[in-house]
Amino acid sequence: MMRFKFDEQLARLNEELITMGSLCEKAIATSAKALTTGDFALAEDVPDIEAQINQKERDIESLCLKLLLQQQPVARDLRTISSALKMITDMERIGDQSADIAEIISTAHISGLDDTLNIGDMADAAIKMVTDSIDAFVKKDIAIARSVIEYDDVVDGYFDKIKFMLINLFSQPESDGEYALDLLMITKYFERIGDHAVNIANWVLFSITGNREKEA
Repeated sequence: MMRFKFDEQLARLNEELITMGSLCEKAIATSAKALTTGDFALAEDVPDIEAQINQKERDIESLCLKLLLQQQPVARDLRTISSALKMITDMERIGDQSADIAEIISTAHISGLDDTLNIGDMADAAIKMVTDSIDAFVKKDIAIARSVIEYDDVVDGYFDKIKFMLINLFSQPESDGEYALDLLMITKYFERIGDHAVNIANWVLFSITGNREKEA
C-alpha cells in the first residue's frame, strides 16, 4: 500500500515536471516569436509565464521534500527525487533567461528581425533540447538524454555563426552598435538555455545510472 502511494506521488512529480517544462518551452517560444515578428505585446507576456514557472518550481520543491521526509526513499527512487530538485533549478533559470530576452526586445524595441542571422532557428534548437530533456526524464530514456547533450553542439554552432555575423555588422561604418550588442546578448541567452537543457539531461542520466557525463 505504501509503495502504491509512493508511485502515485512519483507519477504526480512527472506530471508537474512536464507542466513546468511546457511553461519553459512557451516562454522561449514567445520570446523568440516576439523577436522575429517585432510584436512587443508578445514580449510583455513573458514575465507572466516566468511567474508561473517560479510558482511551479515552489510546488515541485514542496512535493519532493514531502516525498523525502514521508517516504524516505533509497537508491534509484532517491536519485529520481534529488535529480528533480536539481532539474527545476535549471528550468527556473530557463524562465529567467527567456524573460531577459523579452526585456531586451521590449526596451531596445527590436522590430521584425531579418533572420538571415538564424536566431529563430537557434531558438527552435534550444526549445527542442528543453523538450527532449524533460521527455528523457519522464521516459527514463538514456538515449534521449545523451542526444540532448550531443545536440548542444548544434546550438553552440548557431551561436558561433551568429556572433561572427554580428561582429562583422558591428564593424561596418554605418552600423548600429547597440542593436548588434542587443542581438548578441539575446543569442547568448539562447546558448545558456541550451546549457541548462544539458544540465537537465545530465541529471536524468544520474537518476537512471548514478553517473553524470558532461558539465554544461
